[in-house]
Amino acid sequence: MSNIYIQEPPTNGKVLLQTTVGELDIELWSKEAPKACRNFVQLCLEGYYDGTIFHRLVKGFIVQGGDPTGTGTGGESIYGHPFKDEFHSRLRFVRRGLIAMANAGKDDNGSQFFFTLGACPELQNKHTIFGKITGDTLYNMLKLEESLVDQDERPLYPHKIIQSKVLLNPFLDILPRNKNKENKTFQEEAKTEKKTHSKATKNFSLLSFGEEAEEEEAEVDAVVKEYRGKGKSSHDLTNDPKLSSEPAVLAEDIKNNSHSEKKLPVDPETIQKIRDKLKKEPTENKQPELKKEPEENLSDREKKRKEAADKTEEIRKEIKKLKKEIASERKPKEGNTEEENNKAEKSEINVKEEEEESTLKEFQMEIAKYNELKKKLPKKGEGREEQTLNMLSKFQSVLQSAKENSPTEETLEDDGGDDDRGWLTHVFHFEDTGPVLAKDANIRSAESFEIFDPRNPLNQRRRESSKQRERRKP
Repeated sequence: MSNIYIQEPPTNGKVLLQTTVGELDIELWSKEAPKACRNFVQLCLEGYYDGTIFHRLVKGFIVQGGDPTGTGTGGESIYGHPFKDEFHSRLRFVRRGLIAMANAGKDDNGSQFFFTLGACPELQNKHTIFGKITGDTLYNMLKLEESLVDQDERPLYPHKIIQSKVLLNPFLDILPRNKNKENKTFQEEAKTEKKTHSKATKNFSLLSFGEEAEEEEAEVDAVVKEYRGKGKSSHDLTNDPKLSSEPAVLAEDIKNNSHSEKKLPVDPETIQKIRDKLKKEPTENKQPELKKEPEENLSDREKKRKEAADKTEEIRKEIKKLKKEIASERKPKEGNTEEENNKAEKSEINVKEEEEESTLKEFQMEIAKYNELKKKLPKKGEGREEQTLNMLSKFQSVLQSAKENSPTEETLEDDGGDDDRGWLTHVFHFEDTGPVLAKDANIRSAESFEIFDPRNPLNQRRRESSKQRERRKP
């Protein structure tokens, strides 16, 4: 493990996450992954992660968080768009306690991150490693693995990030956005400006036509005050003689006229005449015009239908011819009668039945043989000793019968040795020397050889003793 830690580059930057499990002390590799570290530090300064949950847990693999929605699909980076991956040759997924960016594909990093709970070599060059958990806070991170998980790898009782603090900021040019606070201050400043704002007073003495301007403005103010909140036209607001403020027709007269128009009496005879005209006009004038167009169209349609019907009839005739040809081929030859054909069919059926019966008989015979052999086998409770003894006794009886009825050598030569039991009565014949017996290892002869192992201590002693004897000799 020491070899792994030595290969990792030095860190620059420190963040403290206060969680429901305890504090997590994080050190950042800001030089190796500057974009990811800048994003993480600025989001911590803005309080983006405060109150977020760890929404995903794969035991022995990772713990994921950093999504303000808590669904695993939300979160944005400080850049306003997903930023690119940053891989370094000295940063590898070889141990627990590493922090990397979570993404949905290549160059798709936002605000979500995850802690490793073990070695994850399959994530190499897929996720950006930008920090590690240091000190005893590593054991607090491991407590996240103890929570219960459902089928979708979501904790039933998820842990939260209470607050994030930046202890050592490697990027001094970072300015937290805090959009909500800026909006509130802007609105408050606008309200105060409206309240404190006083109307500008015009000094007409500076103008050459100041007196006229003052009179005009006084008239406008008077009109505005009088007709404030009421919709008025130029007839009311101006003193133009061409435009009168009195209406030409009163509203009451208009209402009365409208009611009178509605109540005008109409003769029933006129209504009937109008209806009769409307009925006659379409029958006399419009019907023949409408009939001419469809008749022309119908002629073309009828032609097309006839052509289609002729084609279908031709196709049907061809199908009938083909059916007749196929039926004629299937029919029996011209020379055979119906009775002969029936007999031939019956004979074929009988042959098939006989073949089936023969196969069934053979199968039944084999089953009967198998059952007989099965009966001869010993049962499970009986031992195999009796069976072997019976076999040996049978073999001895066969040997004795073979010796008693042993044929001579001449008969064997005549028969050619085709009898299977000839080997039972076979006798070995040796030459003049006779049979050679095996040598006994304990009896030594002149031709026997001895093999001495030089590593054996007994043999070493014998050699030394033999050398001493040779030296003593004169």
